[in-house]
Amino acid sequence: MAYLISDLEEVRRRAIDIRADILEMIPAGKAGHLGGSCSAADITAALYFKHMNVFDDPKDPRRDRCIFSKGHAVLAQYACFVELGYVDRSELAKVKTIEGILQGHPDMDLTPGIEAVTGSLGQGLSISLGMALGLKLNDSSSRVYAVVGDGELSEGQIWEAAMAASVYKADNLCAIIDYNLVQATDTTEKVFPILDIKDKWAAFGWHVIEIDGHDIEQILTALDKAREIKGKPTAILAHTVKGKGFSFAEGSAKYHNASMTEDEYRQALAAIEQMRMEV
Repeated sequence: MAYLISDLEEVRRRAIDIRADILEMIPAGKAGHLGGSCSAADITAALYFKHMNVFDDPKDPRRDRCIFSKGHAVLAQYACFVELGYVDRSELAKVKTIEGILQGHPDMDLTPGIEAVTGSLGQGLSISLGMALGLKLNDSSSRVYAVVGDGELSEGQIWEAAMAASVYKADNLCAIIDYNLVQATDTTEKVFPILDIKDKWAAFGWHVIEIDGHDIEQILTALDKAREIKGKPTAILAHTVKGKGFSFAEGSAKYHNASMTEDEYRQALAAIEQMRMEV
């Protein structure tokens, strides 16, 4: 479908809000997963604020489900939960503390809106498939979206889930690969290169769509197309930039999980203001 410019601008503003909230969660001197959270920010904004069925009650059975298989990037989800009213804004300052409900990795017992515990990389797609098949058994029209990191594609369970999803024709399941080419310690090419990712997903029986993961219109169009595909799951290969939005962090493995200096933090805050002026 064609989107109004106002729709796209609203999602872009939401993506900026997500990045601003991430900065609130990990201020200068506090370690956190800045890089992977920001590479997924535009995707997350499109999902929660335009595409998915979400409700005031995060447990409403009619809801679509979103599972961050790359659980370390959950800060992007937390930001959405604050904007949706699931979590009080005061919790942002308590991320990764004993007294807070927002931990470093997803905790479904503590955090409203979290669908699964995915701290161990590689398991989220299997969980998502189970949910998708369960929804089918219940004749539910709800869909499941799994955000998967390109680094975690080295986990064998991802490919077991990919095979099973195809066998069971889980067309209510959509995997979104955050293809930022950088993982915890270096580039994916140097750490664990996986060739022909698009062809691999297609060979496993998935419908594959390749997009710019920071172009809101492309993201929404791909998500709409995935909803139309019948008889097979869809994988969206989203080309992204680690640390997108903050020049000192873009494409850098250092900011997979690191603390910003005071100067970097000031740069990041200035970048947010610049983004808001440009929307």
